[in-house]
Amino acid sequence: MITRSNLAEQLREYQIRSKYDWASISFFSSTASNLTSSRVDVVIFVIWELIILAFLVFSAVSLYFRRMQLALILICVTMLLLLCMRITKQVRLARKKKRRMLLPLSM
Repeated sequence: MITRSNLAEQLREYQIRSKYDWASISFFSSTASNLTSSRVDVVIFVIWELIILAFLVFSAVSLYFRRMQLALILICVTMLLLLCMRITKQVRLARKKKRRMLLPLSM
């Protein structure tokens, strides 16, 4: 049963959550500039991006030392991490949209 106090509490929680929104600074995402993310989301995706960048640098170094197999493996792992990052971002956005829809439209 929906009561006025439940609705007021949901609205208060929503306002608290939306108060601390931060713009996502994502190097690999073209849609990051128009999305808002929490501080935790930004930290997680910056860590993902640093790991991906490290794998790219390691693959370049292994190419320099003419280790083709290692470079290929590192590039494949990098592409897999990039794919995982995108999937994780889509799942988080879907959860966020679902959470927003819990509030009634009249609020």
